[in-house]
Amino acid sequence: MLIYFALRMVEFRYVIKYRRPLYVHFPFWLKTLNAGQQSILRNQFTFYRKLSRRQQRFFEHRVASFISDKDFIGRSGVEVSEEMRVLISATAVMLTFGFRDFYIGLIDKIFIYPEEFYSTINESYHKGEFNPKLQALVLSWKDFEAGYEIENDNLNLGIHEFAHAIHLNSYKEKDVSSTLFSDSFRELTELLSGDEALRKSLIESEYFRNYAYTNQFEFIAVIIETFIETPQEFQTLFPEIYAKTKQMLNFHFAGY
Repeated sequence: MLIYFALRMVEFRYVIKYRRPLYVHFPFWLKTLNAGQQSILRNQFTFYRKLSRRQQRFFEHRVASFISDKDFIGRSGVEVSEEMRVLISATAVMLTFGFRDFYIGLIDKIFIYPEEFYSTINESYHKGEFNPKLQALVLSWKDFEAGYEIENDNLNLGIHEFAHAIHLNSYKEKDVSSTLFSDSFRELTELLSGDEALRKSLIESEYFRNYAYTNQFEFIAVIIETFIETPQEFQTLFPEIYAKTKQMLNFHFAGY
C-alpha cells in the first residue's frame, strides 16, 4: 500500500511538471491479433504503418483488447465483418494511444448501419452519433469508410464520433489520462476566450469547418479530426492550439 501511494505521488509530480502520464503502456501479457486481422491493419490503417515495431505490438494488443471488450452489432441487414471490428477498434485505439486507459468506458456497444440511419433522438437522419445514456456509438459504415478514403480532408466520421465519446468519458473517469484530457481542454478554452485576435484568426482562416463552432463538443471533435489528418498544417497555422491538442491526447509518436 505504501509503495502504491509513493508511486502515485511520484506520478503526480511528473504530471504537473511534464503534462503527461509517467507511463502509458504495460509491456506484459500482450494480446495478439490473428494473421487476417494484422493484414487489415497493415493494408488499411496508415497510422499503424507509421509506428515503430514495438509501438505496433502495443497497438495490436489494444485493438485485440478493444474488440473483446465491445459488442459490435449490425443493423438494417449489416453482417459485422472482421474488417469492421478491426478498423473501428483501430480508430478508437489510435485516438487513445497516448492514454493509459484506452477502453473508453462510456462505450459498451457499437451499432453499425450500412449508411445514414434515422435517429429517434432528434428525429433526423445521421451518419453517426454517440449516446452516453445507452453507452452506444452508432456509425454508418459507408460514411466510416469514406472518412479514410481521403486522409487529409479533415473529415473522418469515426474519429469525430470517438472524439465525442472520449471527451465525455474524460469527465466521468478519474484516471490520469482522462484528467489530463479534460484539464488540457479547459486550458484550450481559456486560451481562446482570452485571445480575441486568435479567435478571429481561427474563424477567418476557414481551416476548421464551420461545424466546429456549433458548440464546445463539436469544436473538440473537429479539432481532433484535423489534428489527426493534417498535423503539419495545423501546427504551422495554429501552433498554440496544436500544442494543447497534442497535450490533450498525449500524442508523441508517428510524426506528430
